[in-house]
Amino acid sequence: MISLAASRLRRRLRAGGLPPGARSRLRAACVGPIVLALTGVTGPALAQAYQCSLPGRLDPIRPPRVDGPVRKVPVARYVLAASWSPEYCKSARNGSSMQCSGRNGRFGFVLHGLWPEAAKGPPPQWCSLTPRPRPETIRRNLCMTPVPWLLEHEWAKHGSCMAKKPETYFKVSGILWRSVQWPDADRLSRKRDLTAGDLREAFLAANPAWKREQIGVETNKRGWLRGMRLCYSRRFMPSRCERDDFGAPDSARLKIWRGL
Repeated sequence: MISLAASRLRRRLRAGGLPPGARSRLRAACVGPIVLALTGVTGPALAQAYQCSLPGRLDPIRPPRVDGPVRKVPVARYVLAASWSPEYCKSARNGSSMQCSGRNGRFGFVLHGLWPEAAKGPPPQWCSLTPRPRPETIRRNLCMTPVPWLLEHEWAKHGSCMAKKPETYFKVSGILWRSVQWPDADRLSRKRDLTAGDLREAFLAANPAWKREQIGVETNKRGWLRGMRLCYSRRFMPSRCERDDFGAPDSARLKIWRGL
């Protein structure tokens, strides 16, 4: 089964879509996560999508609104950004959305996006608005990112700078997303005197191959958890986070809105 999954990944990469040289790097980096996922290595209870069910139909998605300049610069590293849904939904304007309504599942950590970063300065962005993701591609990834318009936005703003096809971008994002065990932040929220370091410890307990400096914790100004950021090298291996991605230091007090 492991060899079959690896073979499928290799076929996907051979089909094209990644920049020259990236295929071999991703192939080498992702076979390990596939092995972990298929052999059932687990940690604390997950806090991702609880019994996620897809909506019966999807409304048409408008093309994304470009919110900045086109910036085509070499990719030096990547950040996998996860959002903590209860905190987002607490103040979301659209409480009837798939992510927040509760009709399609109770979401904890969800994927915001996979972001290519530059070695220095602003990251690459808005490299191309075409091709747009097909409706079936959007639908296939809704339990990972339960916001249809965000999937299209992330592809256009970030994914188009690292892959030629939306399908390849979401395939890579999904492999990285499923290769880690996300901590049960709902349970952790009940700990007294909780800190950002406690959340990192919970992640490390579930993912012993990672190191503390590779795990970012994002909070708002009042110390509430907004999400986590995992940092990768250009070879898609865990790497030290830059200061902005590392976010809250271990000593920072942390509050987690449950709402699940």
